[in-house]
Amino acid sequence: MKKIFCILLQMFCLSPYLVAQFDGAVGTDDCKAIHCKDKRIIAWATSCEVIRGYQDIALKDHGLVSYGKEADAIGAANDSDATRVISLGDGGVAVLQFETPIMNHQGYDFVVFENSLNDHFLELAFVEVSSDGIHYVRFPATSNTPTDKQVGGFGSLDPTKINNLAGKYRIGWGTPFDLSEVEGDDKVDVNAIRYVKIIDVVGSIDTLYASHDTQGQIINDPYPTDFASGGFDLAGVGVINNMYTYVADYKSTSFKVYPNPFHDRIQIEGEDNAEVFIYNNVGRCMVQTRKTDESLYLNLQHLSKGMYIIVLQSKKRREYMKITK
Repeated sequence: MKKIFCILLQMFCLSPYLVAQFDGAVGTDDCKAIHCKDKRIIAWATSCEVIRGYQDIALKDHGLVSYGKEADAIGAANDSDATRVISLGDGGVAVLQFETPIMNHQGYDFVVFENSLNDHFLELAFVEVSSDGIHYVRFPATSNTPTDKQVGGFGSLDPTKINNLAGKYRIGWGTPFDLSEVEGDDKVDVNAIRYVKIIDVVGSIDTLYASHDTQGQIINDPYPTDFASGGFDLAGVGVINNMYTYVADYKSTSFKVYPNPFHDRIQIEGEDNAEVFIYNNVGRCMVQTRKTDESLYLNLQHLSKGMYIIVLQSKKRREYMKITK
């Protein structure tokens, strides 16, 4: 009996590499990858700023990576041209912005694309989000790839051992992220994400340079990649849920707006002591004011014809309504 107990204890204490298996490569059962032409993607990043990383972080005199340009990560990703990317290098960082904020809604909210030419040569990156460009929160990531031996510069990874790291799938297929996984940080509003940060995972298992997942495990991915296009190759970030997809399913319960459609003026009735924002169809705030009474009258003569979204933000809730001029 004691021998059986010891065996069970050893199995329980084994490395986490033998547990937590995740979805696999494109085409396998339950794969979560989203194609770049999926109709759920309604928008793409509109700007990108990159801080390049080293070709080899252990040999800094070899210089920084240089392949691609920031414009290559703006707009739609594709499933055939692996050259339209920007390489980040070891520990390199890309910050992408969006005209209309990403929102936490049902299911996945955005998706990140890399340019791997097959299902197993995977260059990985952490993903973080921010509503103000200052405070970021990172998605909890897991890498159960064994670390007893370094994955070589052109080595292979098993995607079933990877979760919440961008770069998990081949070209044209993105890694999706659900903002509900990072709720709870009072400095990041998951219903108004304007920035997505991509941070290259340094794949070295040398503790001097290694990257770690949420559990503190070293992340073993292809290393070294000592050339101009080394590290994570960013192809694009697509938006699945933003203010407009959310409002399409949303019914306000605490305020009314009329007339709707309107000509020059509107009246807002409902909860008092609330901030009022009116956004145009690309997410730009056109009006910002405060509602202090049950009724608020607004002169909107200056607005062009089109669709707008009113947002009422109080201490208790945030409410939305679509209006048309």
